[in-house]
Amino acid sequence: MLQLWKVVRPARQLELHRLILLLIAFSLGSMGFLAYYVSISPKAKEPLPLPLGDCSSGGAAGPGAARLPVPPRPPKPPETVRTEPVVLVFVESAYSQLGQEIVAILESSRFRYSTELAPGRGDMPTLTDHTHGRYVLVIYENLLKYVNLDAWSRELLDRYCVEYGVGIIGFFRAHEHSLLSAQLKGFPLFLHSNLGLQDYQVNPSAPLLHLTRPSRLEPGPLPGDDWTIFQSNHSTYEPVLLASLRPAEHPVPGSMPRRARLPTVVQDLGLHDGIQRVLFGHGLTFWLHKLVFVDAVAYLTGKRLCLDLDRYILVDIDDIFVGKEGTRMKVADVEALLTTQNKLRTLVPNFTFNLGFSGKFYHTGTEEEDAGDDMLLKHRKEFWWFPHMWSHMQPHLFHNRSVLADQMRLNKQFALVLPRQTCGLFTHTIFYNEYPGGSRELDRSIRGGELFLTVLLNPISIFMTHLSNYGNDRLGLYTFESLVRFLQCWTRLRLQTLPPVPLARKYFELFPQERSPLWQNPCDDKRHKDIWSKEKTCDRLPKFLIVGPQKTGTTAIHFFLSLHPAVTSSFPSPSTFEEIQFFNGPNYHKGIDWYMDFFPVPSNASTDFLFEKSATYFDSEVVPRRGAALLPRAKIITVLINPADRAYSWYQVCLKLGIYWGFRGGCGEMVTARKTERNEGMETKLVPWEEILYCHQTKNKDRIVLSDHQSFLFLLLVLQHQRAHGDPVALNYTFYQVISASSQAPLALRSLQNRCLVPGYYSTHLQRWLTYYPSGQLLIVDGQELRTNPAASMESIQKFLGITPFLNYTRTLRFDEDKGFWCQGLEGGKTRCLGKSKGRRYPDMDTESRLFLMDFFRNHNLELSKLLSRLGQPVPSWLQEELQHSSLG
Repeated sequence: MLQLWKVVRPARQLELHRLILLLIAFSLGSMGFLAYYVSISPKAKEPLPLPLGDCSSGGAAGPGAARLPVPPRPPKPPETVRTEPVVLVFVESAYSQLGQEIVAILESSRFRYSTELAPGRGDMPTLTDHTHGRYVLVIYENLLKYVNLDAWSRELLDRYCVEYGVGIIGFFRAHEHSLLSAQLKGFPLFLHSNLGLQDYQVNPSAPLLHLTRPSRLEPGPLPGDDWTIFQSNHSTYEPVLLASLRPAEHPVPGSMPRRARLPTVVQDLGLHDGIQRVLFGHGLTFWLHKLVFVDAVAYLTGKRLCLDLDRYILVDIDDIFVGKEGTRMKVADVEALLTTQNKLRTLVPNFTFNLGFSGKFYHTGTEEEDAGDDMLLKHRKEFWWFPHMWSHMQPHLFHNRSVLADQMRLNKQFALVLPRQTCGLFTHTIFYNEYPGGSRELDRSIRGGELFLTVLLNPISIFMTHLSNYGNDRLGLYTFESLVRFLQCWTRLRLQTLPPVPLARKYFELFPQERSPLWQNPCDDKRHKDIWSKEKTCDRLPKFLIVGPQKTGTTAIHFFLSLHPAVTSSFPSPSTFEEIQFFNGPNYHKGIDWYMDFFPVPSNASTDFLFEKSATYFDSEVVPRRGAALLPRAKIITVLINPADRAYSWYQVCLKLGIYWGFRGGCGEMVTARKTERNEGMETKLVPWEEILYCHQTKNKDRIVLSDHQSFLFLLLVLQHQRAHGDPVALNYTFYQVISASSQAPLALRSLQNRCLVPGYYSTHLQRWLTYYPSGQLLIVDGQELRTNPAASMESIQKFLGITPFLNYTRTLRFDEDKGFWCQGLEGGKTRCLGKSKGRRYPDMDTESRLFLMDFFRNHNLELSKLLSRLGQPVPSWLQEELQHSSLG
């Protein structure tokens, strides 16, 4: 018996082990199946917090919220009509966070600005231009840099502010070494720093409030422990934002009661020294400071830089009918959508959701979701609609046009029951609990964060959401109801909506300048590159531009660079010769494909250098912005000579050609007709509107040959001008008469004067370029050195561009005695030079004109010297001579 047990026992143990293993496998399989089932099943709706309710529910006002005293009657907002609408921003560095936040708000508000590093001793930028102020407002990222200016700079700035009615905004950011309490130097104002604050409120009596709506006390801590509050008994200071100290973790400054309401932002009414200011005791990380900052800019500029109260909001719901099974809208979701839309209409007149659909996916969900589709169509007239592609496929992915057309026809047939609209702007939101950073991040975005600022700083906001945001937990409904209510609690904005097409018209009514496109580099964004033709390449775009100005030597540089084996210029234009003139005229609207056709495909994109030269780019207002959009990494070369010599050279060109000046009514371009060496007739050349309009005087003055579509108007203009004046403008007036003409002079004379003088405002034009390009991408060539020692100039240009191999221009160029200029050296002592019109010598300028221009350009040359010093670029020899003569004079 014992022997039998010894045999059976191992077998029973083996069966038990197998049973345990089977149970474990079954459990694991069940868990896997359950996980798979849960993952593919619709997520259960989790309750969302209620949207923001009545503004008065923000908490009790508390003992410290007694009615604030009425301030003394403030002076009128500053009258700033004698200043340019430009903000001067003094930053700590090019990368300081607060400086970038200030600039971001100014840019979003479309306010013009100029940034400067907070100056050291005696390094204040020029503030006036003759009797006109250059800036309407001054902002200091660091208030102490203003307070601690040297006496000369402080007096200069304060005198400017008083004389021109310019205000100042300053920020005080405390740090670990800041004094806990101190008086602000030169002001009857005390600062208490490194405090923790809570329970903030807007002072309803603050004069600067425009967008900001005062509300009841908002409980809760302010972010950070580095706040500064202001204290003063002087009537010039009016609190704007107030808060209380946090509990005993922070000492109470002086004898100040702990529960007192303390100002974190104060408005200086100018009763102390005649200058109005707004001072912030923190940066712009606190959302309410951003709102008050925008109001401060508006008030201190006399509302010249001011955002209007009207705001247009459109909410698109993309992918209607497209969502995956289990994520789409059901009948209850559609009912909730209608209910929320009706709620929002009480806050935003005529608010209507804009639904984007693809008809192919209608009735492809569960039975409940198909009923939701039917519910949407039942109430189709309650919404606005816009079509996607029938199969929700992006149009650029169709390589067969007939298939694309068929897809569009299918959606059109489906859309016959729908009042369709179109919309193109897009933004994306996701599930509440899956929001990046958590649901608190979404709430921060609504309550003073990104969504709030989008509406605050933009007159028109179009938000793109998705179908899944309105099924499931209905995130979209929560987001926009909360956003609208929060905006109405804290701002005076007038929210409204329009259908897409009228909304587009409203946008271009507000921003007519944006009717013109702004071409960007399609290779800088993968999404753009993906929809671009695979046969095209951004390698055909130039690596650098020679931008002018005219009559400074840019054609010579173009010629010299073309001798380099690694450098290739653009193909010549049949109408504008070696200049494409793309960025500053009607050619810009022909698009980037037209532009790239002027450049070859480089054999080696990394070592070959494509470039173009258009000398009218330099003083154009639109070229720097357009250039930076399409060619953000391009290097910019400009050539500067004495602006007086440049003006005289331009006049001499006009004198040689016999110029007629004028404008053709209703046209966006001008015409140039000039005599050629090939015949005695005329050759027509289309040029941008910034350029001159002129015609060579022929033996038969009534006979001028032009292109067919321009000849009649131009002929009338010339004949009318000849009857009135008898001779071209440049022949009618001496150089001195041209440059000294008054504002009441004939239009033709003033046009010639502008083309002589305005390009010589070098610092003004360079500052415009530096707004869009970093200084490291800009090279300023000394035009005088280019004429006398071109090899040295070309060496600097090659180093700046990083061209290899390095070409020795000392051997390549040779001075031509007959030409009086440097040319390409050839075998046998021969040379190849530019055309007869280049390098010509003119009669010397008369003394009266020289003295007049020396005085006229004195301030411009001084500004150029300061700019070059800040950029670390050498001062050209001609500029040194001019500054010496000016100081002696």
